Amino acid sequence: MNVSLTPELEQYVKEKVSSGLYYSASEVIREGLRLLKEREQLQQIRLQELRQDIQAGLDSGEPTPLNMQAVKDKARQRRHQRQPQ
Repeated sequence: MNVSLTPELEQYVKEKVSSGLYYSASEVIREGLRLLKEREQLQQIRLQELRQDIQAGLDSGEPTPLNMQAVKDKARQRRHQRQPQ
């Protein structure tokens, strides 16, 4: 397999090899591909969790309107309780 890189990426790979962290350019590319695969797997897990959360919300029953005044009142009460006297 032959891979073409932009000059910037090629320079980055060379820097990684010359730093001693990697033995060869192939090793740098393999590490990058492993990280890409891991990121994609995490995204799939997060997407599945999000879908489950959405479904749980849909299955939870009829929606009720949010009482913003009650939320604000509760926040003010908590803030007042925290303030030093």
